[in-house]
Amino acid sequence: MIRLDTAALRRFFAEEFPQSQVEIDAVTNDSVTVRRRVGFTELRPGGTVSGPVLMAVADAAAYGAILSRIGPVALAVTTHLSIDFLRKPSAERDVVGEGRILKLGKRLAVVEVRLRSAKDGHDGDDALVANATVTYSIPPDRER
Repeated sequence: MIRLDTAALRRFFAEEFPQSQVEIDAVTNDSVTVRRRVGFTELRPGGTVSGPVLMAVADAAAYGAILSRIGPVALAVTTHLSIDFLRKPSAERDVVGEGRILKLGKRLAVVEVRLRSAKDGHDGDDALVANATVTYSIPPDRER
């Protein structure tokens, strides 16, 4: 069940996480899609998107996927992030991350995030540039 739709998740990120450079594209029953604009500051030597940028997109997609299901819980935090870099992302396209919840428990959530280079400013290319698994700790109700 979705507790935060696209508009509500965008508002939450704007109010509680304004330093994030990730935009919320869509919340569906199955996933949350986010986007990070790519410019000069996101690149590393060799003309590719840096690993920390890809990790930030993965983390934001996981956070968004979890919050879309549990509601606005600012204190949910990453406890583990594992990422496989699969191919060179385009330096000329946004990075798009799609997060899907694998497990949502009372205290822990596990999310898979697939990262792609956007094509034509819309959905990601078919080829994955990275795949991440992200685990979040969810605070008990009394700490929210």
